[in-house]
Amino acid sequence: MAVPEKVLTNDDLAAIVETTDEWIVTRTGIRERRIASERETTATLGLKAAQRALEIADMLPADLDMVIVATSTPENIFPSAASLIQAWLGANKAGAFDLSAACSGFVYAVNMAAQAIRSGSIKTAVVIGAETMSRILDWQDRGTCILFGDGAGAVVLRASGTPGGVLSAVLRSDGTGGDLLGIPTVGSLDMHVPDTLPNGHKLHKMHMNGSEVFKFATRVIAESVHQALEMANLSVRDVKLIVPHQANTRIIQAAARALKLDESLFMLNLDKYGNTSSASIPIALCEAVQQGKVQDGDHLVFVGFGGGLTWASMVVQWGAPEQEERQRFNRQRRQLSYVGAYWRGRLARLSRQVAEAIARIRPERGRMSRLRRRLDSYDIE
Repeated sequence: MAVPEKVLTNDDLAAIVETTDEWIVTRTGIRERRIASERETTATLGLKAAQRALEIADMLPADLDMVIVATSTPENIFPSAASLIQAWLGANKAGAFDLSAACSGFVYAVNMAAQAIRSGSIKTAVVIGAETMSRILDWQDRGTCILFGDGAGAVVLRASGTPGGVLSAVLRSDGTGGDLLGIPTVGSLDMHVPDTLPNGHKLHKMHMNGSEVFKFATRVIAESVHQALEMANLSVRDVKLIVPHQANTRIIQAAARALKLDESLFMLNLDKYGNTSSASIPIALCEAVQQGKVQDGDHLVFVGFGGGLTWASMVVQWGAPEQEERQRFNRQRRQLSYVGAYWRGRLARLSRQVAEAIARIRPERGRMSRLRRRLDSYDIE
């Protein structure tokens, strides 16, 4: 995982909008969130998370076949954040693409990678959930600006003959609820309205119908978790930990009641990071592993829900494929890959700039030659 250093507390927010720490904590469970600096982007945060995941897996970037980034806040429409990260890693044999499924995106992306591995088309993938939600917030809208933060998390998936890994997944969508949560942007039907869209929505800024999204989330979590467990031939009694999308403490409490489970079975770190959209599940997973809440062989459930409307649940049997002893020089080789990728990118851009400069000079030379020939053709004494 990777999160920005800058912390924005509820008291800090109270200086921006009409709110209090008590009001936010009571209704959401959030106490603070991380905010990206001017030099941090979705891709740079995703890169850090991917590098740390490769370090833990002791894998080289050259071993990757695919880089997938689940995000709602890429810095470009294209190139994708995944393509930028692929180049910065030096993963020269890997394909790369972004996946957009809002806060469900990480579960969608892990399933896409797992299915590609099972089909035999790839053997390894890094899946990243990365967001800079602070860039698309209307900081005058108390209903949204108190909720979201920035960050990234990543996992490495690898083919193995050992039973386990992704056991089942349920991916769902209901586009009739698309107006409840969204970010109008380039290509929107309402772009002809200068600054403000219907219902007070703003171009490039998030809008959300909080009460409707709350009802949607509490309904689909329990339903999709049961479906994913049934597909894996498991029951809730077999689950060691549920890692939900970190949206709101009250949503997770409602899900626990619907599933008839103790709240302690749900991983929560919402109070520290807020809602980081597609990054929230991998960040929570990382902290669960660090805290010793996940052991080899445990059955975990990931469940996400968000704009689209989309939702997704996944059952995973935690564990790493058997591997040879950690290679002594892999860390140095990874660092060399990152340095080499940096200079490769710099040289590629420089060579293009030189080529463009030469192309501009050649027409000028051609025009001067034609002018000289015309002058020479005149009989001037």
